[in-house]
Amino acid sequence: MVLLGQERRNNVIAPGSPEGCRYGAQIQGYDSAVGKLTYEGNVKVDVEDRALAHLQVVIGNKLRRGESFYFSWADQASTGGGRTSIWIHPRCSLTFKYFGSKAPQLNPAWIDALSFVANSPSGLRVVPETTEPPVEELVG
Repeated sequence: MVLLGQERRNNVIAPGSPEGCRYGAQIQGYDSAVGKLTYEGNVKVDVEDRALAHLQVVIGNKLRRGESFYFSWADQASTGGGRTSIWIHPRCSLTFKYFGSKAPQLNPAWIDALSFVANSPSGLRVVPETTEPPVEELVG
């Protein structure tokens, strides 16, 4: 299943897609260089470099403030389906490994959108890249 009409390319999952796979999940941004996020040395997820750079900023900002949160993705049916969530906290071990040698240009609106979902009760998940800042619900 692919969300918002985005297609699977090179066996990497598009942002916002509910798919991924444990110990080798794949999340796709918009370029073809695929890096890797490694958590505690044993949980690994393949993420396109562009999406990984945005995730690194959001995760780094939360950890710098001493905040803990979940990061979740859905597992592919080929690995049994289901969903994986990791608890990211200031003392956890994270490695961001990029395939490409050049840092992608960051999109502040996408960083805001990722930060917005990271601050929700369900935690961080990759959402489609946007050029619009997230709309916060007004209470009252």
